[in-house]
Amino acid sequence: MSVQVENLEKNMAKLTIEVDVSTVEKALESAYKKNKKKINVPGFRKGKVPRAMIEKMYGPAIFYEDAVNEMIPPAYAEAAEECELDIVSQPSIDIVQIEKGKPFIFTAEVAVKPEVTLGEYKGVEIEKINVEVTDEEVEAEVNKERESNARTISVDDRAVENGDITIIDFEGFKDGQPFEGGKAENYTLTIGSGAFIPGFEEQLVGANIGEEVTISVTFPEEYQEKSLAGQPAEFKVTVKEIKVKEYPELDDDFAQDVSEFDTLAEYKEDVRKTLMEQKEKEADSKREEAVLDKVIENAQMDIPDLMVETQTRQLAEDFARRISQQGLSVEQYFQFTGLTPETFLEQMKPQALRRIQSRLVLEKAAEVENIQISEEKFNEELENMAKAYQTDIDKFKEMMGEEEEKQIRDDLAVMEALKLMKESAKEV
Repeated sequence: MSVQVENLEKNMAKLTIEVDVSTVEKALESAYKKNKKKINVPGFRKGKVPRAMIEKMYGPAIFYEDAVNEMIPPAYAEAAEECELDIVSQPSIDIVQIEKGKPFIFTAEVAVKPEVTLGEYKGVEIEKINVEVTDEEVEAEVNKERESNARTISVDDRAVENGDITIIDFEGFKDGQPFEGGKAENYTLTIGSGAFIPGFEEQLVGANIGEEVTISVTFPEEYQEKSLAGQPAEFKVTVKEIKVKEYPELDDDFAQDVSEFDTLAEYKEDVRKTLMEQKEKEADSKREEAVLDKVIENAQMDIPDLMVETQTRQLAEDFARRISQQGLSVEQYFQFTGLTPETFLEQMKPQALRRIQSRLVLEKAAEVENIQISEEKFNEELENMAKAYQTDIDKFKEMMGEEEEKQIRDDLAVMEALKLMKESAKEV
């Protein structure tokens, strides 16, 4: 195998890869063995037709596709290593020559890691982020806990009031006729939640248990069922049960029930502390983003489109894996959101570009600052990773190759570069 490299514009390169005749012959023979049982020739049993006979009848090209698919991956991998380019994309393949008895020639256009010229990256100015926790935020958090500790009790001595949880039977009618999807039994509806058609819940206020009431409504113009959109309708509704939430008193007993603290004041102070920690963490992330924005803005780099496309597809694959773990397929996601694969990828491009830009400036800063990762820090990271994978550190090291070790060290260096940038930044 041989490879020639042609440097193109915008950090692209074309590899012209030539595979020798003997390798082509082996691939064609492999393709023949793979397909011979699928080919029928009169006078021969299935799978016993000589290759020469098949090629004579159908032409040598009958095996080219399978042979090409077999040759390209190893040939490209070898060429990519031999050319010593820092390739940062999947290749765009084009077949130049495939013919029996001749070398197989193909080209692979690839993106090459761009050179970065850093501008100002230490001491950049960012907008000051003030972090505070208000009394209202503390009260809201305490009330969330109070809500989750409320108990539901039934009420049978009064009519429906706003805020009640009701169990109802209902049936809807349009022009006096019941319509599809307009009937339900033992339906739970919280009055005032806005879950139903405008006007429905309000007209239930004052209804008694066991009483059938008639409710008149008009469906919204944008209602999903077009035959009902903008149309008047009546619902016959029977209230079967009324429930209310009973909330615990906000006192020391409540604090003792929901926390490790003896008093409500101590519990609220802990809530304030937790909220402050959360806000500080969020603010720190915003500072990082702001610093990176400035550093990227000050830097110069020419990022090839193919590099962005590759990163975009990687992000899309990561997203697909995440939602599949939640039991949702990409197809279902597209159906729910109305997106297409094309529009989805287009939406992810800015995120992909930003990720590339961030990584490039951080790698360059780590290089300029000559950041070296100590063995102590490297081993500490391995310990953390081993714990995350729930395996022994020695076994984790055994599984790790040279490439993985280099990647971990590079990632740690990048994190140190980001820390340097953030700590030197000026908040104004």
